[in-house]
Amino acid sequence: MDNSIGKRLEQYTIKRPQEVLLVTVEIAGEQDQIAIFKGFSSSLMRPTAFDPDIPVIRDDAKILKIDRVASPYNPESPRYIQQDISWENMQKIMNYEC
Repeated sequence: MDNSIGKRLEQYTIKRPQEVLLVTVEIAGEQDQIAIFKGFSSSLMRPTAFDPDIPVIRDDAKILKIDRVASPYNPESPRYIQQDISWENMQKIMNYEC
């Protein structure tokens, strides 16, 4: 099993279809925001590869923050469950809830 950050977050959302993760990352000095829902990742700021084997969150990405949002996600009025979670704290949440 792939243990990359992106795959771990995708696995988390498969188990929690009522949640959308909004992940703010920095890749090569540029920020991106990734939505992860039901095991799929998609960039909200740039094109996402058609091939699901191409990771949206690369291994060299720096996680700036993660927001947990109730599904369905409405960008006009998101219903936040928890905001500004660090990668370290998200790992604790994933370990606790798994």
